[in-house]
Amino acid sequence: MQTRVGKRRGRVLVAVAAVCALAGAGLTEAAPAGAAPAVEGVAPGVSYTGFDLPGAAGTAHAHVLTVDLRDPRVRVGLLHPGAIGARATVSAMADATGAVGGVNGDFFNITETQHPGVEATGAAVGPAVADGHALKAAVPDGQRFGPALPPGTSTRDVLGVGTDRRARIDSLALDGSVRSRADHVVLGGLNQYALPVGAVGAFTPEWGSVSRARATCGTDTQRAAPCSSDTYEVTVRQGRVVATADRPGAGPIADGTTVLVGREAGAQWLRKLSAGDPAQVRHRLVAGQARTPYAFAVGGYPVLRGGAPLPGLDARTSAVRTAAGIADDGRTLLLLALDDAPAYRTGLSIAEVAAAMRSLGADDAFSLDGGGSSTLVARGPGAASVTVRNHPTDAPERAVANGIGVYARR
Repeated sequence: MQTRVGKRRGRVLVAVAAVCALAGAGLTEAAPAGAAPAVEGVAPGVSYTGFDLPGAAGTAHAHVLTVDLRDPRVRVGLLHPGAIGARATVSAMADATGAVGGVNGDFFNITETQHPGVEATGAAVGPAVADGHALKAAVPDGQRFGPALPPGTSTRDVLGVGTDRRARIDSLALDGSVRSRADHVVLGGLNQYALPVGAVGAFTPEWGSVSRARATCGTDTQRAAPCSSDTYEVTVRQGRVVATADRPGAGPIADGTTVLVGREAGAQWLRKLSAGDPAQVRHRLVAGQARTPYAFAVGGYPVLRGGAPLPGLDARTSAVRTAAGIADDGRTLLLLALDDAPAYRTGLSIAEVAAAMRSLGADDAFSLDGGGSSTLVARGPGAASVTVRNHPTDAPERAVANGIGVYARR
């Protein structure tokens, strides 16, 4: 008798075969008919397969992990290097946490060529939630790294899995404030490499030791705009101001401590605080739709909603991509990364990625960081560690800000 998981894997095989025969919707004419790609069992409820995809610029090769969230032995979590302002390879993060597979995650602050003397933080663009804990909020749209966002999307968009074990696409907005004895200010950032103009941002121990100076560079619409000359920093410990400084600093933040960084009007508000003054900092991430708390969430941007590609998706620019798809009413998660082997370097346009995800059975799909960051890892049969299944552009692997990890109990 075929088990429920076996039936679901069978449906995935049919969907994979359909991708190879897909014509239109941004893809080229159908590929020659052939045997369905083999599906490899990675762990209970987790399988891997690879197959060719015809694209307008040439043939691409996709690597896909299929994750059955109905299986109680399976869960999905955020891969991260232990600090927001840090980077690590997907394979290292997966092995360090016992993941059986995973892909790279959000776009991130990879370089700072426009701001001489300012350190690139390595921090992700969008919100991040790990084990139900909010790690960071989103930078302003104009401060993001990566391709142009489709109309109607923003840096606050996330792919997440709730405590109900259902995957969904949503948005997470920051809700926070700093309250002094006299008044309060709305918090404009949480562990972000870029703050809105005039804002106050909070940095917690999760940020790490990298400099906080980048947070005061650029504007809400221009990432390359100069750094602000009007900044201030206040350190709060156990509800009291313990230190102040004219410029954002660096170094680890002690447990129980929050560092507040302000620019322009935010800096002027912080200057009213002195050592010993009370200061209460609160912050949380608020979901745009879901009522169930998120156990995990990562940033990127939607490309498919309710089975329909988002309007305005780029159908011209082909590149190596990473994406995630949601099927079975949030009970199946599809993680896809393209190959950059010499035969497949043309990649796919983002419109073609949306079409491919739909053909795999996804109702919703989400674009993650691509190019040199695209990496998919999975354990082989009987293996205790993961191997990289695609051929990343940055061989052997680029260090990235975060990723999606797949975990399974045997």
